[in-house]
This record gives sequence, structure tokens and C-alpha cells, in this order.
Amino acid sequence: MPLFKRTPFGLAKPPEDLEPSELVYRVRFTKEIFCDYQEYLNRINLYRERIWMCKSTGKSNLTYEEALVSEKHAIQKVQQLPNELVAPALHIIQYSMLSLRDLADLIAKKLQKDLFVGAELHGRKDGDLYPCRVLKIVENGSGKIQYEVALLGKDKKITENIILHGDDLVWKKTPFSRNILKSFIRESTCRSIPWVLHDKLAQKHGISTDFPEELRSRFFFQDGQLVNRTKKRKNENRNNVGEANGESGESKRKKRETGNPDTESNQPEEEPIKYPIDDLLVKPGPDDPFFTDRPSLSRDFNVPMDCVGDLLMVWDFCSSFSRVLNLSPFSLEDFENAICHKDSNLVLIMETHSALLRLLIKDGGEYSLTLQKKKRKSKISLVTWTEYICDFLEMINITELCSYMSTIKRGHYGLLEPNAKLTILCELVCHALETDLIRGKLDELIEQRQTLGATRRGEALEYARKKREEKEQLKSEPDALVKENSMESTGSNPQIAENGDQTGEMVEEDVSSRQSNAFHNRTQLNGQSKKAEKQNVDPKAEAENTTNSNEKEAQKQQSGEKKEDPEKSKEKREQRREYFQREMEKRNVRTDPLGKDRDYNRYWWFRRDGRIFVESCDSKQWGYYSAKEEVDLLISSLNPKGERERALQKQLEKFYDKISTELQKRSKDLAQKIALEEAVLRRSTRVRAPPRENPANAFLKYVNKWKED
Repeated sequence: MPLFKRTPFGLAKPPEDLEPSELVYRVRFTKEIFCDYQEYLNRINLYRERIWMCKSTGKSNLTYEEALVSEKHAIQKVQQLPNELVAPALHIIQYSMLSLRDLADLIAKKLQKDLFVGAELHGRKDGDLYPCRVLKIVENGSGKIQYEVALLGKDKKITENIILHGDDLVWKKTPFSRNILKSFIRESTCRSIPWVLHDKLAQKHGISTDFPEELRSRFFFQDGQLVNRTKKRKNENRNNVGEANGESGESKRKKRETGNPDTESNQPEEEPIKYPIDDLLVKPGPDDPFFTDRPSLSRDFNVPMDCVGDLLMVWDFCSSFSRVLNLSPFSLEDFENAICHKDSNLVLIMETHSALLRLLIKDGGEYSLTLQKKKRKSKISLVTWTEYICDFLEMINITELCSYMSTIKRGHYGLLEPNAKLTILCELVCHALETDLIRGKLDELIEQRQTLGATRRGEALEYARKKREEKEQLKSEPDALVKENSMESTGSNPQIAENGDQTGEMVEEDVSSRQSNAFHNRTQLNGQSKKAEKQNVDPKAEAENTTNSNEKEAQKQQSGEKKEDPEKSKEKREQRREYFQREMEKRNVRTDPLGKDRDYNRYWWFRRDGRIFVESCDSKQWGYYSAKEEVDLLISSLNPKGERERALQKQLEKFYDKISTELQKRSKDLAQKIALEEAVLRRSTRVRAPPRENPANAFLKYVNKWKED
């Protein structure tokens, strides 16, 4: 049982006189039952705090459930200790006064000398060590113990049986570690220093439970508990001092026991709830803000509801790897309409299947070998693409999909149900993901993302370094000013005479440096004039430009480079941050949901579509939001007190600008589409309009512009 403040924590007793129909709250990992919701919530929050300790390993700062798991793993390791060593170890533990570490070392040292039947170690023969296993313990007449061992070869097969002395047997690796022994000691005892075994365990192994005489002077039993006489005497003295100060020992004892979970009530004090908590535990509070009603989802899909997930997966894969597939992108609406269309040679459907099949052929895997056996050409056309699909279905040999082959071979692929078409496409996508081309592309994207991340971190570190240097420079400037002022205020200080000589030397050096600079400029001007005469350029103008540039360089050297405007610097950093974020998003290797709501519904946002799709927790129901106003209402309906809705709200706010832009663009395109449809409808009343001019039939006009020749 996990420890609270290093003491066992008693679980709450089940309530009495419960009605069969009464609502109760049950803790999953302790099986505790509460009738009052607030008590249940307080206990759950207590279990989630990192204040618990694993009794077996001594690990602290754990939650209650983590401590339970740690104890379970420790017990499993303790059970690996050979049974032949348990009794000798328990004899050493009983009433030992050593610390845990010293006791574990003592047990390890003594048990290494105790060999048992079945122990696997190394035996010395002819000066070499060989792996062996103890088969039998042999006692000779002289009282010395010998061991019959089997030498082990490869795969632990017995090669030879020999008799060896104990000195010839060596442990290269003991069957137990110090940590296992420590856990074994904790699990076997009910108190420490002196370590006392559990009564049942001691009786099982025939170990005496009589308290040793040498310890009776230091310990005694009181109410069945072993008490330290020294500590008892100190507590009595402390109580006497408290009574002398007007405070009873009983009241001090109660104060010390405050907060101890092992008191009579055994109920922790009620503490304010620390949010966020699990969403299902959140109850309305008086201080809650106003939450809007969650907007209703649109569910007007053309494909069956159970196929929406497959539709999104196939479309997202084709859009993400369109360059690798040589398949120009298409909208989700066009893909959905094409899947539901009954035309058997629809270009969009044919190109999608052909692009995936070509990828499998390029990979040179199982599908490529299947085509070679059938002597198929590698070029897939509008006439032959269904034959290649049948070859793929034969290769994967899935009964459900093979039943569609007769319909496909007759040239009626369009008559298949949408779920059948999407199932075939899903299988193609799954096989495409295993190809070297896709894996190589993924590795390339991951490497690019890592490079961008390293560059971004490098720039951040460089900016932090510059800021640190600026702060240090600002700190050093006041010291320099103080020093300069002190030098100016020296007056008739005797040191001025000494400094005067140095100043004269500096003036002379300055004059000589100016003379050398003038000579250098004259030489440069003469050279430029000769060069200008050759090139028919005015030497005076050239000289003026050179002089101006030299003066500018000198000014920069004297005054230093001007500091960049803080506002411009901040704007530049923001632009760089947006650049890195934009480039990282371009190289996204997978689409993850934005998050989950209270009821575990998942929210997906696809950048190439704009809509926010909502998947139910059982993946059987789908819906979507397609307007900015719906997203605003969705964000306002999320309760940040819950863990899931808090995370979802953060993600929605993070991508809010991009989502809003895409949805507004989508709404604008939809309005134009409706206007075109109305125009076509009005014109059709006068003149019969061709069906392909209708915007709803845009998928019929699809052309793969990236198709390989």
C-alpha cells in the first residue's frame, strides 16, 4: 500500500445501508465508494497529488496510482529471488539493527556463499572458468561440502558432470541485486530498526518471533507495539515542558497528529479543487463564466457515415504526398462526389488509383513482381487501369475485396458502393506507406524539420547571448563614468605631470597617424586618377567618392555601429518566428487532431479544406463546422476547468486566425458557386445548358496536370 507522509494510508470504509438505485462515486484503482460527490472529488485530487511514496522501492513524489504500479513491479522482481535463499535472508533480517543499505549488503555478502540446487554460476576446471549448474550438494566424511555440477555448453546444454569444492564455484552475476534485496526487506517487514518480520511470514519459515534479550533494554512492548524507550522518555519530557508553559501534552499530541491520515476520522481536510481536472468531474460553479451552447454539426455527407473516416484519410494522404504521387491536388468535395458517381471511367478516380499503383510498381516490391509474372506493361491507361486493380486485389487476397473483382473486370467499377471503393483505396494507401519512396520522403521531411528547429534554437540562443552582453555592458557603463569623473576631478594632483608625458606621446602618435593617413590618401588619389584617365572617368569625382567612403568608414570605426531600433528588431524576430512556423507546417509529416472535448469527441482540422471535422468517441458518427461564427461559438462553449477541453481550446485559439481565414475563403467560394448554379438554372430555362458547366459537377473536369509522361 502506498505511504502518505511515510505512514500507511487507510482507505475509506464503504457506506452502510446503500439503496440498490442510489447514485455512488467509485475510485477506479482503490475501489472506494462515496455517496457525496465533494468527498469523492477531494479524495481523487488527493490521490493525484505527488505526495505518495512506494513502500517497496522508497520512491517518492509519486501519485497514488503511480505508487501502486511501482509496488506491483517491485513485488514481481522480488518474486524472482530463488526460494532457497528466502529463509536464510529472513533469518538475517529478523530483529536486525542495521540500516536498510547495510542490511542489504550483508544479505548479499552472505547469500553469495550459500549455494543451492539449480544455481547457475561458473566453475573452475583446469584453471579456466566454465558456466555450470549445481545439481546436488554432496557431504563427504570430513564434513566439507562439495557440489555436483553440470558444465553447460551452448544453449545451456549439459556437456559433463563433475564434483567441485565451494571455493571453485564463482558468481559472475548474482541472481539478485541490491535494489531487489531492499524491496524484499521492505515487503517482508512491518517495522524498521529493529526490522520485524510479518508474523505469518516468520511462522511459515520457522523463524522465532521472541524478542532478543539484548534489545529489551532499548525497546519494550506497549499495546502490542514495539516502543523505543529513549524516544518515549524524550516525548514525556517534552510534554512536561508543555504543561509547565500552560499547554497540555494531549493538546500538543493532537497538534502533531493534525494532517496525519491515520487518525480516527482518516479523512483528509477538504481543500479547494485545483483545476484543470478530468472533464467528467467538472461540475457547474457559481463563479463560472457564461458558456454558449455548442453549435449543431452539419452532417450532409454524400458517402455513408461509417465511410467518412476512410474518405478523409485517403484524401489527406493523396494531398500530402501529391508531388511524390505525381497527382495534382483536388478538393475534398470533388473527391467525395467522384466516389459517389456511377461513371466507371471517371478521370479523377482513375488517376487516383493509377498514381497509387504506379508508386507500388516503382517500389519494386511484391506488386511489381506480380505484374512481371503476368507480363503486364508498366504504363497504366484509362482502358487498362481496372486490370491493375484486379491484380492488386489478387495479391492481397482479402475475401471481401476479391468479391468485387467480377464487377470490376466487367468494366463496372463505378457501380461499386462507396464503401467498397474507399476500402480498396485504403488498402492501396496502406501498401503505399510501406514503400521506400514514401518512407524516404518522410525521412527527408523529418530531417528538414530538425534542421529548421536547430536553426530556430540557434537564433534564439544568439539573441539571448546578445541581450546578456547588452545587460553586462549597461552594468559596466556606470563604473566607467565614475572612474572618468574621478580622473577629471584630480585638479592639481601630482599624477597629472606623469599623465602629461603620456598625453604628449599620444598626441605625437595621433599626428603621425594622421600624416600617414594623408600620405595613404594622396597615393590612393594618384592611383585613381591614372586609372580614371585610362577609363575616361573624372578623377576628381572618383576621388570625392573615395574620400566620402573613407570618412564614413572612419566614423563607423570611431563611433561604432549604430544600434538597431528595438521596434524593428522585435518586428524582425516576429517575422522570423512566423517564417519558421510556416516552414515547419509545410513539412508536416502527419495530421493530428486538435484535441478532444468532454465526451472524448475528436476535432480534426485539415488545412487544405478549412472545415473542422468532429469524430465521435466510437468513430461511428461524423460532422463538421464550416463557418467562422460556429468556431467562435465552439470556443465559447468549452470549459477550461476540464483537462481535455482546456487543451482543445488552446489549440483552437492557436490556429484561430488560419482557421478563420480558410473558412471565410471557403464561404466566399461557396457563395460564388451558388450564384453560378443559379445562373445556370436560369439559363437552362431558356437554353439547355451542358451538364459540365454546373459548378457542382466540377469533379468531372478534373485533369491531372502533374501526370508523368
